[in-house]
Amino acid sequence: MSERFTVGLTGGIGSGKTTIANMFADFGASIIDTDVIAHQLTQPGGIAMPVIREQFGDAYLTDDGAMDRARMRELVFADSGKKQKLENILHPLIRQETEKAASLATGLYLIFVVPLLIESTTWRNKVSRILVVDCEEQTQIHRVMARNNLSAEQVLAIMRAQASRQQRQEAADDLIFNDGDLSSVKAEVRALHEHYASLAKLSINNHHKIASSDNSR
Repeated sequence: MSERFTVGLTGGIGSGKTTIANMFADFGASIIDTDVIAHQLTQPGGIAMPVIREQFGDAYLTDDGAMDRARMRELVFADSGKKQKLENILHPLIRQETEKAASLATGLYLIFVVPLLIESTTWRNKVSRILVVDCEEQTQIHRVMARNNLSAEQVLAIMRAQASRQQRQEAADDLIFNDGDLSSVKAEVRALHEHYASLAKLSINNHHKIASSDNSR
């Protein structure tokens, strides 16, 4: 992945990461969403499910054999040891599937959607730029309550377990404020896409120059 221009897209829960990623996809970026990969791993027949069943038992599976995300969320929030156990199962598989998807991606540049990118010790060094999708915390709460049928207290607990809004803003190379009018947000996405496309072409040209130089020695 080193010769390709890559963007790590992140943001707090309910910030609208998927909406923004879909806009970039419309402009031609290749999107690899680690949350989507995690869902695939833990759906019925997912490759993580045999180990999750063995480690956590049938109580944390739904009737159709998927991971019971609501029950598991309650468990890992209450028990850091169980959280670590689940991460030890999922993170290597997510990394493996992410690398596989990246090797098959055909877009001019790659966007990795990583909800906990700022909290990660490895992701920051894997991407060329970090794009943070930002919004007011009250907007996050309302969106997640409506989408996931959670209480305000539950959403706040999730938000407290994530990096703060200020920490994400400080880590950002680029920032999109996604709190209202989607047409103005789309204009920002278009401008950033054009910027990323030019950086991606530059990265490819530089890689070709280095390769040509190496071959001529």
